Amino acid sequence: MMVWLILLPLLWASLAFMLGPSRGVWPAIAGLVAQLWLAFALAAEIVGSGAAMHAVGGWGAPLGIDLVADGLSAAMLLLTQCIALPLAVYAHAYFKRDDPARNYFWPLVGFLLAGLNALFLSADLFNIYVTLELLGLAAVGLVAAGGGAQQIAAALRYLFATLVGSGAYLLGVALIYGTYGTVSTVTLVSLIGADAPDLVWIAGGLMVLGLMLKTALFPFHFWLPPAHGGAPAPVSALLSAVVVKASFYLILRLWVGPFSSLTVVASLVVWFPALLGTLAVFWGSYQAIRAERLKMLIAYSTVAQLGYLFLIFPLLASAGALQAGIMQVFAHGLAKAAMFAAAGTLIKATGQEMVAGLAGVAERLPVTLFAFGLAGITLMGLPPSAGFLAKWQLIELALSQQQWVIAFVVLVGGLLAAVYVFSVLRQAFLLAPADSVVTPVSRTLEWTAFVLAAASVLLGLRGVELMQLVGVT
Repeated sequence: MMVWLILLPLLWASLAFMLGPSRGVWPAIAGLVAQLWLAFALAAEIVGSGAAMHAVGGWGAPLGIDLVADGLSAAMLLLTQCIALPLAVYAHAYFKRDDPARNYFWPLVGFLLAGLNALFLSADLFNIYVTLELLGLAAVGLVAAGGGAQQIAAALRYLFATLVGSGAYLLGVALIYGTYGTVSTVTLVSLIGADAPDLVWIAGGLMVLGLMLKTALFPFHFWLPPAHGGAPAPVSALLSAVVVKASFYLILRLWVGPFSSLTVVASLVVWFPALLGTLAVFWGSYQAIRAERLKMLIAYSTVAQLGYLFLIFPLLASAGALQAGIMQVFAHGLAKAAMFAAAGTLIKATGQEMVAGLAGVAERLPVTLFAFGLAGITLMGLPPSAGFLAKWQLIELALSQQQWVIAFVVLVGGLLAAVYVFSVLRQAFLLAPADSVVTPVSRTLEWTAFVLAAASVLLGLRGVELMQLVGVT
């Protein structure tokens, strides 16, 4: 089952490349349906029987490669397939026949999903590096697929960031291997202790900083707004919803896994990501409020929302912190996919990229605007959304540990999110100019955004099952 989650996207990506964009879409969607079923089946197996392991080729660690699936990895696999399938349907309706991005979209998405699924299942530091490279190169290709000058420039900046981040991570892996003679994450948990040599501390720092760069955590976010803001809407949605979460997932894995002994003895270290997360919330929100282009507003919102994920690190000693972080990952992933999909529909219908050009869309595109508003509810953290559940858990944990600053950041961040979300909604309800034209768009575009946004809200009503899954080790 785990192996097929990696092989299937590679198979349909290759098939899509050979068949071309017109016929390649159907193997892609069929493959994504199968991947979603496999992800649910794997999650059910893990809930019933505990973590699962598969030795690739019959050779397990330390000589071979192990694939390991526990509750955390199963949750990330579920999120990835649940977002990728609706966005594939959206992309089929979004791209015109003469759009150059359409020619490369399906093969690159297949390779990207194969890298993501392999990353979530890998239990080998070097194998994780390989998946990071596959993921990064596919993501850069998707950003550049449109062929415009701004897209190429954004893709090159993204390429620089992803290569530097991967290089720092690989250097850290080399230092770990030189010290312990293994790159198995399971084995390293018992080898790395509180008395680890300085070289291991350096390795850990390099790996975490490299992954922070790939996550676009402030101040390493310089590449994200132009990449996400300039890419086609389906690409922006996929990158913001799941791709940046992959490197965060790895930081979390290292933090509670091989490097858990180091973080316990260095209490100040846990506040470093929380400090950067706090700055991300405020800086990203400020830039989103100032943004004039709709997709840039959403891109800077991603910078802000990613900051919440790093607020959990000082709280990880408490039960429930991991579940709160993953709930925020799901809430942001679904909401941001919906928001970029809605933005793509609004821009395609109005021909306007500026927020100021959205006057009158409330009357002409009510479903799309409603989807944008629902996603905004999740980002603001209003009940009954999954964003509310995640932020409530964060505040509750922070108050129980008397971490007043974290609770304050969560509350103020929600108010700042309200400012930039309502700035778009306010503009949409203004009267349209007499000469404005709204081009009819496919209903598929509107309803896909609505389904994703509704899922981000409804998950807040059924979050217990997700928390139970994340808790399985």
